[in-house]
Amino acid sequence: MGLKILVLSHRFFPAIGGIEVNSEIYARAFAAAGHQVRLLTWSTTEADTAFPFIVIRNPSKWLLFREHAWADIVFENNPCVRLGWPALFFRRPAVISLNTSLSDSAGVAWLKRIWLQRADTIIAVSEAVRRQNWPAASVISNPYREDAFRLIPEVARRGDFVFLGRLVSQKGAHQAIAAFKQLLERLAQAAPTHAKPTLTIIGDGPERGQLTQLVATLQLSTRVRFTGFMHGEALVRQLNQHQFLVVPSVYGEAFGNVVLEGMACGCLPLVSDSDGLPDAVGQAGLVFQRDNANSLADTMWRILHDAALAAQLRQAAPAHLASHQSAIVSRRYLRVLEAAAEGSK
Repeated sequence: MGLKILVLSHRFFPAIGGIEVNSEIYARAFAAAGHQVRLLTWSTTEADTAFPFIVIRNPSKWLLFREHAWADIVFENNPCVRLGWPALFFRRPAVISLNTSLSDSAGVAWLKRIWLQRADTIIAVSEAVRRQNWPAASVISNPYREDAFRLIPEVARRGDFVFLGRLVSQKGAHQAIAAFKQLLERLAQAAPTHAKPTLTIIGDGPERGQLTQLVATLQLSTRVRFTGFMHGEALVRQLNQHQFLVVPSVYGEAFGNVVLEGMACGCLPLVSDSDGLPDAVGQAGLVFQRDNANSLADTMWRILHDAALAAQLRQAAPAHLASHQSAIVSRRYLRVLEAAAEGSK
C-alpha cells in the first residue's frame, strides 16, 4: 500500500533554482512509485505544466493543518519551518534534506537547528554540508535533469571556456575573467601565433555592469562574450558549444548542480574548492583554490595543454553522471522515506 507523502518546498516551479527543480524530480518519482504525493509551496505563480501530484500554493493555516493531518510522512526539501510547523501537532515521521548551509539562514540558524532535532532522518546533499552543519546526517548527492542536459552531437563545439551562473560576487565571475586574462598573457608569451581561446559568460545579475567594465578595462572585449540569462534548450545548446565549464564560486555552494549540467553537455568542469563543489565534480573534473585567480589560471593552462588528462576526465564523466541520474537519486530518497515511515509504526 502506498504512502501519503507531503513534500514541502519553500519555492517551486516555475522558479528554476536547484532546490525547486529537485523538489519536482523527487515528487514525480515518489508518485511514479505508486505513492500519493502532495506538495506545499509559497510560490504563488500558477504554471501550465501538469504534475502527477497535487501542488498547493501559498496555503492558509487551515490548509497547512489539513495537509499535515492527511500525510503519512513529511519530506522537507530544505528546512521549511513556516510550512512545517503543524507537524508539531500530528507527530508524523519527518525527513529533512539540507540543501544549504545553516549559516546562510539570515539569523535563524538557531531556529532551524532546533527544528532539525525533531526529524527522524536528516540528509545532506554533500559531505561539506554534512560536516559543517549536521555531522550525523546521511549524504545523498543531488540529481540532474538528464532528459534536458545532454550531448547534442550536431552542435559544433567551437567555444573554449564557459561560466554559467548568477552575476553576483559569490559566484566568482570576476575571478573567471581575471584568470582568463592571465591565461591569455601566458599564451601570448609561450605561443604568440597560437589561436586565442574564448570565454562566454552565461547569466545575469546586479554585477553585470561591473563585469562588463572589467572586461573592457582588461581589453578582453574581443575574447569575452556575455549572453545574458539563458534557460531550456537554448542553454543546453550553448553549453554544447564549449569545451570547459568554469565554476569559480567563492563560497556557499552546498553542491553545485551546474557542474553536472555542464558535464552532461560535454564540458569538462573546472571548479573551486568551495564547499560541495568537489563532491559535484568527483573524478571527472579539476579543482582549484577558491578566490584565487592564479590557481584558476594555472588550471585553465593545464587543461589546455594536457590532452591525456582531458581524455581521462572525459572517460570518467559517464559513470559519474550515471550515479546522479534523477531516478537513481530519487530511489535513494524514497528508501529513506519508506524506512522512516516503517520505523514509526
